[in-house]
Amino acid sequence: MTSNVTDAIRIDANFDSGNIEVLRIDAATATLAIRKDNGSDFFQWFHFRACAAAGQEMVLRITGLCASAYPGGWTDYAACVSEDRQVWTRAETAWEPGEDGGTLTIRHAPVSGIAWFAYFAPYSIERHHDLVSEAAGGEGVTHRCLGTSLDGQPIDCLELGEGETQVWLYARQHPGETMAEWWMEGALSMLTDPADPHARRLRQKCRFHIVPNANPDGSRRGHLRCNAIGVNLNREWNAPSAERSPEVLAIRNAMDETGVHFAMDIHGDEAIPAVFLAGFEGIPSWTEQQGSEYRRYRSILERRTPDFQTRRGYPEARPGSANLSMSTNQLAERFGAGNGLGHGCVAMTLEMPFKDNADLPDPVYGWSPERSMLLGRECLAALDEWLASKA
Repeated sequence: MTSNVTDAIRIDANFDSGNIEVLRIDAATATLAIRKDNGSDFFQWFHFRACAAAGQEMVLRITGLCASAYPGGWTDYAACVSEDRQVWTRAETAWEPGEDGGTLTIRHAPVSGIAWFAYFAPYSIERHHDLVSEAAGGEGVTHRCLGTSLDGQPIDCLELGEGETQVWLYARQHPGETMAEWWMEGALSMLTDPADPHARRLRQKCRFHIVPNANPDGSRRGHLRCNAIGVNLNREWNAPSAERSPEVLAIRNAMDETGVHFAMDIHGDEAIPAVFLAGFEGIPSWTEQQGSEYRRYRSILERRTPDFQTRRGYPEARPGSANLSMSTNQLAERFGAGNGLGHGCVAMTLEMPFKDNADLPDPVYGWSPERSMLLGRECLAALDEWLASKA
């Protein structure tokens, strides 16, 4: 929705991953709301452009947020803002839960009179295609289209490496968690770097299957969590279907073809100001050896980078209570035995913050695309060390 041209502020969101509704504009103040994912009650992702007189302070009030997917995510949160769509910093932001059903107030005075605001630095479908084309042109890299989404977009998979260990990395099941594809950009840059010694050894030991964006429809539509028809893909892994979740069906079928020894599902968390891993505790076939290999990887990553920690995170599932519709649990269970490594598949979910890393805060950028990309490199270097120490 767009304001009239005579208004002091103009708001636009009719573009790739755009999401906002204009309720009212009063001079330099705009009252806004976030559109729900199509076919769903989930909403939290926003991305829009605001124009005003050069240097004029805009006051942008996003209302009704106590009904959003994760209201706890607004406490201590600062919105992302960019005036060139390249560098994203954090804007002055205040959370007022008692006002208009929960209001996030953003203040910013763009030098040029135009600025873009988002829940996190966006990762556009166009940038996704640039990422795929650049990586696919790398030596030893092959591209494979695993299938198509409900809107007819390709599910891209990049494959490289000559080893026998089958590694699957996949991101953006939840499309609003854009830090996940920034992580992918860092990971692919490292793996395709002919000079990187970790990458050289990983390519010798592993066969990588990398899906940078598992939910392109939700990404382009400006969704937080769902695909084109409101399905949460990370609750479809026990029984995906061509009608509801062809994205998951295509990926899981490809995994069945190759087998899976190590898998990482890349996400972002709205409320927890930390980077952490979630494992597969509670799967029916759980063995202590399988669990110890997961914990060993987690320990290596914690030692390698101060951006990762193990104090904050999700509670572990009780024995036998794991939700097998979630990919990490499904893969650990599905490929848990007979994979040739002497233990079951080691699968995990990596979570990065929308806010910041509270242990190492950055008041200008918060958690950022750059830190997401660096973390991608560290996760792969940790995988190299995990494999080397097994030998």
